[in-house]
Amino acid sequence: MPKNEFSLAFNEVLEEKQLAKDIVVSAIESAMVSAYRRAVSASTAQHVEAKLDSETGIVTVYAEKEVVEDNIIDDRTEVLLEVARKVNPEAQLGDMVIVETTPADFGRVAAQTARQVIQQRIREAERSNQMQYFERQVGEIVSGLVQATNAQGTTVGLDMKAEGVMPNNQKIPGERLKLHDRIRAVVMEVKDGTRGPQIVLSRAHRNFLRRLLENEVPEIYHGIVEIRAISREPGARAKVAVSATQAGIDPVGACVGIKGVRIQAIVKELHDEKIDIIQWDQDPIVYISKAISPARVNGVYLVDSEGARTATVVVGEDQLSLAIGRDGQNARLAAKLTGWRIDIKSLSEAAGDTLNKLQANAELMGMLPAAVEAIPQIQEILAKKAEGRPIMPEEYTALGQFVDRVERRTIQIKEEAARVEEERTTAARAEIPAAAFQMPLDQAGIKEHIFNILTEAGFETVGNLMFSIKTDPDKVLGLAGIGSKAMQNIEEVLGALSFPEPEPEPVKMEEPVMAAEAVAVDVPLTAEEMLLPKKQVDGKKDAKKVVEEDEEHAKDGVSLDELFKMKPEIFQTTGAVEDESGDKKKDKKGKKKGVELEFDEKLGAVVGRKKHKRGTDDTGSDWEE
Repeated sequence: MPKNEFSLAFNEVLEEKQLAKDIVVSAIESAMVSAYRRAVSASTAQHVEAKLDSETGIVTVYAEKEVVEDNIIDDRTEVLLEVARKVNPEAQLGDMVIVETTPADFGRVAAQTARQVIQQRIREAERSNQMQYFERQVGEIVSGLVQATNAQGTTVGLDMKAEGVMPNNQKIPGERLKLHDRIRAVVMEVKDGTRGPQIVLSRAHRNFLRRLLENEVPEIYHGIVEIRAISREPGARAKVAVSATQAGIDPVGACVGIKGVRIQAIVKELHDEKIDIIQWDQDPIVYISKAISPARVNGVYLVDSEGARTATVVVGEDQLSLAIGRDGQNARLAAKLTGWRIDIKSLSEAAGDTLNKLQANAELMGMLPAAVEAIPQIQEILAKKAEGRPIMPEEYTALGQFVDRVERRTIQIKEEAARVEEERTTAARAEIPAAAFQMPLDQAGIKEHIFNILTEAGFETVGNLMFSIKTDPDKVLGLAGIGSKAMQNIEEVLGALSFPEPEPEPVKMEEPVMAAEAVAVDVPLTAEEMLLPKKQVDGKKDAKKVVEEDEEHAKDGVSLDELFKMKPEIFQTTGAVEDESGDKKKDKKGKKKGVELEFDEKLGAVVGRKKHKRGTDDTGSDWEE
């Protein structure tokens, strides 16, 4: 093949397959090596490599051979010394040298042999590129042509000659896709299959609506408007909660667009699916009220218990069907959007339930005298409603005020009870030593069969068991196999346990200042001190200074008075005592020496006196001056 023809054909393959040049060259070279091995029956242990000239298309094969002197037995594995030295001038007999060994008739025969290998390698390279490309597209929108539709799903032709599959449950209900229709879908998953990547597409997932909004609304794409939550029933209705990250931006208006042009483009793409755009709010009451739209809400009452979060929504009689929606669709989407369980009631129904709740709770009636006074009026309005007689607007207002007053008070009582219970459990936990929560239950010494029952019930530490008995003993007593005797055994074992007290942190105590090392401080004289002799004045100065030092030491945690009360052993030195010159001398007799601090009234200062242990005197003291 002429030079330019091969180069054109080679570049055409690269463009058609959308592959890198080095990938195709590597595939051709690998195929030529396989063709050479097959043509000359070369061993797989022999090193063989091929080089392709991408301009001319000429393939050169190189093989590793042993250098021999003059007698070649096997041309496939041996080469003469003079030929080897043309490649490597330093080659010696017995060396292994890589030399050119392209067969004379290698062209057309090798090409026919290598054709299938080359095609296989190119297909593998195509699949690898497809896999890498679409793995990066997961969660993004792709466009393609419908190639086939069957009972299992729809096959869509995508970029890079890849095929995606859209299962029937991921299509928009009621949407009919025709052959060669161009559609958009979001990539849900990419799996590696035997015949290439398996790309799963979806038009029913909420992320498809999210990506459409990002494409149509520049404010969402740039992060000025944020999508907080999406709940969707494909083909029917969707609710989207949005909020603005900058002041002065209307998030709902940005999504809807001028005359609804932005949202209408998305509705058309989703097969006329109705989309409600609402503004997200941090207050759950306001947020739930907007999520129920287009229905108008009279009141929202929240009960946030440990089991579930429930919101009771009260609406007018004319808004009840609108708030619930067809087959409960509006309420269902609002619950998914907000994360609250929503219970929708009409105003008259809510008033009847509230009336029964108030009459059944004497404590609540005592707290709400105004609501008790309104009971006859409420009963009369509800009777008119039951008989089908018309109710005036002011009577509906009275019902709403009655429900609001009682429900809010009920919620306050529950919150107060929850707070008291939390304080009680906190106090009970504080009474249990912290070490108990670190001690495993098997170290408590409880009988084996009782221990097994407690372990199955989830009690792992002694502290957990003590806390449960203190706060709710019926929880333990109610376990299968735990009776009064077992409970008595548990209480006896727990009562006999002792836990080590936590060691207090050591208090740093400063060394007392000796009288000889005390720094003189000038204290101003008073009028009375000026009339006294100098010796008494100096004594008072020193006494005042000692009192001030005593106060400073008291701030640090230990006063001088406390130091005087301490045992003299803390001031003993058992090894060497430093003399006036600073040299250390050994006590020959090994007698203990100590220093005691005391206040000398004559000198008016704190002095240290050395005392030696001589023996026990009549007073019980072991020390003598």
